Amino acid sequence: MKIHNKLFLVFFSFSLLLVTALMLLIQWSIGKGLAEYVNSKQLAALQPLVVELEREYAQQGSWKGIQGDHKKLGDLLIMNLANNDGEIESAALMGRPLPEFGHPPRAEFGEPPPSRSDFPSPRQKPGFALFDHEDNLIAGHYIKRADYKKLILKVNEQDVGWLMIPQRNKMIDGYELDFMQQQKSYLWIIALVTMGLVVLITFPLARHIAEPIKKVIFGMHQLTQGNYIQHIDVNRKDELGELSRDFNELALTLHENEDARKRWLANISHELRTPVSILRGELEAMLDGVRPLDKKNIGSANDEVKHLQSLIDDLHQLTSADIGGMHYRKSNIDLSQWLASEVNKFSSYLSAVGTTLQVDIETPVAMVFADRTRLCQLFENLINNCIKYAEASEVKISLVVEQQASPALVKVIVEDNGVGVPEQHLLHLFEYLYRVEDSRNRKTGGSGLGLSICAHIVAAHQGHISAQTSALGGLAIIIELPLS
Repeated sequence: MKIHNKLFLVFFSFSLLLVTALMLLIQWSIGKGLAEYVNSKQLAALQPLVVELEREYAQQGSWKGIQGDHKKLGDLLIMNLANNDGEIESAALMGRPLPEFGHPPRAEFGEPPPSRSDFPSPRQKPGFALFDHEDNLIAGHYIKRADYKKLILKVNEQDVGWLMIPQRNKMIDGYELDFMQQQKSYLWIIALVTMGLVVLITFPLARHIAEPIKKVIFGMHQLTQGNYIQHIDVNRKDELGELSRDFNELALTLHENEDARKRWLANISHELRTPVSILRGELEAMLDGVRPLDKKNIGSANDEVKHLQSLIDDLHQLTSADIGGMHYRKSNIDLSQWLASEVNKFSSYLSAVGTTLQVDIETPVAMVFADRTRLCQLFENLINNCIKYAEASEVKISLVVEQQASPALVKVIVEDNGVGVPEQHLLHLFEYLYRVEDSRNRKTGGSGLGLSICAHIVAAHQGHISAQTSALGGLAIIIELPLS
């Protein structure tokens, strides 16, 4: 089942259950409230009867005038309730069995009590009953298991008895029952209309929720087929909108990675083909006798082999870094002291090509957790990059500690005053085999992998490397390493 249909069924089922429960609760509440209303109305209507019974007792000084006289009590009830409840049969008021119930008659006052078989059945309606203050039945019909309301009768502030009034727990006849049935009909009509509105609302709502998911599913299917040029346009500001934006970022990243992979393969084949072609041409020329088989020509071929070997070594080193094959033996190192000790070596490299080196170390201590061998490889690659590509007359190495950064770090800047790199190439300098000027770099014999190796070494030390235009006019490589 599709998610759109599942959402609709969930919303609809929950709404149906909720509406049904509410309808049943409202019906129960109406029945209960109506019964309580009828009971309270009946109690209010019986207040004159209470006064009449108290007067009757006061005149006689006892209940002798009404004791055992069920009809007299019924007449008093009819006289006091007729104006409020309409026509009331005395038999019903007294609780006597109506003909349709078929119950045996209740024994009159003074007669022997009825046998157990003569007691009213649970179906018989309880009637009004009058008791004296000693709990003796004076007149009326009383059923113990029925629900009664007791009205105290007082004469001269003394309790002389009480009137037991049967209470209704539910409506079984009369206009109240008709009213309840009418309300039930209205409630179910309202329930049907409500469920219709639920359908009208939940169906578009389920579609609104499921539509972006369908788009993501379709886009993911396209990604599995290798089609990475995907874009989901979902103009929403909820979680589904965030999901669509993440999907677009994923598709863009996969597309860029695929392009990088294709460029990598093309560049590798090109880099390997060039020295192999040169080497093959020179060897064939010597074999064909076009070029003499002497030490000079063999040395030229050997230079191409060295170039090819250097390229293969760099590729091996990079692939080892990608799969975690570059090993690091790290320890706490004072980078300021280490860099000062390496200055003479770097100066000799640069002085051989007529370049001067300046060192600016602002802080005497900069402890980092690093591998000395890899640090040497890192800075040697940067110095060689200045020698081969920068054509600079001056190189400057600066070191500064930034304690305010979070976390605290040491920043090393290697910059020159050479030809520099155009702004559009700065972000790509650390990519594999990236060359700013292919023809010039070919002459220097570089593989285009030196800065990529530097980026791997810095990343392995939890640092960051970037390139920008130098204040000296050339290129500046900025290395940031966390302090230990």
